Amino acid sequence: MTQLFRGMDQAALRAAYDNVAAVADVAERMLGFQERSAALYAALPCRRDVAYGPRPRQRFDWFPCERPDAPIFVFIHGGYWQARSKEDFAFVASGPLGRGFNVVLAEYTLAPDASMTQIVDEVDALLAVLAANRDGLGTRGPVCLAGHSAGGQLSAHYRTHESVVHAMPISALVDLEPIAMSWLNEKLQLTQMEIDAYSPMRHIGKGVPMTVSVGTAELPELVRHSEEYVAACRQAGEQVEFVPLAGCNHFTILEDLARADGVQMEALVSGMGRK
Repeated sequence: MTQLFRGMDQAALRAAYDNVAAVADVAERMLGFQERSAALYAALPCRRDVAYGPRPRQRFDWFPCERPDAPIFVFIHGGYWQARSKEDFAFVASGPLGRGFNVVLAEYTLAPDASMTQIVDEVDALLAVLAANRDGLGTRGPVCLAGHSAGGQLSAHYRTHESVVHAMPISALVDLEPIAMSWLNEKLQLTQMEIDAYSPMRHIGKGVPMTVSVGTAELPELVRHSEEYVAACRQAGEQVEFVPLAGCNHFTILEDLARADGVQMEALVSGMGRK
């Protein structure tokens, strides 16, 4: 078969990026995530489905902490830009809430209903709404923009946004070229412009400090994305803390994020100069 990316053909690319196939208990774990998320919604004050645009999925959930001037942890879920929802991963809000953050769980339109350009623009629209505080949410605090997997790419892309003071890409996909060459592109239909414009690895410029995390038990390609991104940022003189989580895979890394005393939250509050 034809070699497409770093010596990989289509079969090898699928194996390199199929996070679901790589984790034997993913179905049970996702069910657990959904159950824990439903329990969190039931237990804590939350404004659900606040609109930041006209499309059905242009909405977010707001979990307030006790201080209106607290920092804001914005979380963008993964799913290769074409699957999952904020409701699947709401349980992760427990971690930042326990460290004094307000939490925003962001939703966005999925491919093929939206192109990569449209998805990227939706995150910009979300940040604009939060900054404008048009719904009286009390969003005066600094914003940490976090995201997992596909959400990690969106987080890293907006590390230069005027509203963001810290970025936290988790298991992030920072190079879209292998995505465009794989089965994942059937719905995304990435253009060369989008690959160039929205691959954070190709835009290592001056931006806010970052906390970059990845599980050591993730697929090697996912680990490579984070390691090479951190190395490039450091070479450019950017402030970035690398947090490899021993033994975590692409899904269990979120269980650590959901802990107020987890490795990632400890690194984040330290990186933001908070206690």
